[in-house]
Amino acid sequence: MEELLILVDQHDRKKGCAPKLQAHQQGLLHRAFSIFIFDHAGRLLLQQRAFGKYHSQGLWTNTCCGHPRPGERTMAAAKRRLQEEMGMTCSLRKVSTLLYREQVSNQLIEHEFDHVFVGISDRDPIANPEEAHAWQWLTLSQICERIAAAPESFTFWFRRILQTTGPVGISAWKELAETRRQAGPFS
Repeated sequence: MEELLILVDQHDRKKGCAPKLQAHQQGLLHRAFSIFIFDHAGRLLLQQRAFGKYHSQGLWTNTCCGHPRPGERTMAAAKRRLQEEMGMTCSLRKVSTLLYREQVSNQLIEHEFDHVFVGISDRDPIANPEEAHAWQWLTLSQICERIAAAPESFTFWFRRILQTTGPVGISAWKELAETRRQAGPFS
């Protein structure tokens, strides 16, 4: 059975559902999330998307991305996908949203209302090879250098988030995740 995505308006209000492939073929606005996991040294965990993915294969991106299922809360979906893709669990904190529309590979269009979550973990992932081909921890300055040298090696949404937020803003996200972690899981 094909995965269903939650279609939304520009304010993230649910409008219905559509099959995942149809949503990406027609560029239908849908709810999504992006996860950024940092270690205590401030490095960000990147993944290289598996080569079997139906778009953006082999490109480097943030720790994890996905879509909530109909009836599933976005935070719960983010935690589920972090476990499914990277074999990780940690507290997550929502830090931002981003609306974008961009053509990706295979004539598909990503049109997403993206919820951005951050977390802290010092454990290496146990990546699902069907989702992530490789992974690595990098500093934000290393990431910016690599994007400047070879932007086509990174997903457009990851580049867009970095461009929109900037390294200083993304560093602040790490601090927010630390604050959440120190305050405890129920704060």
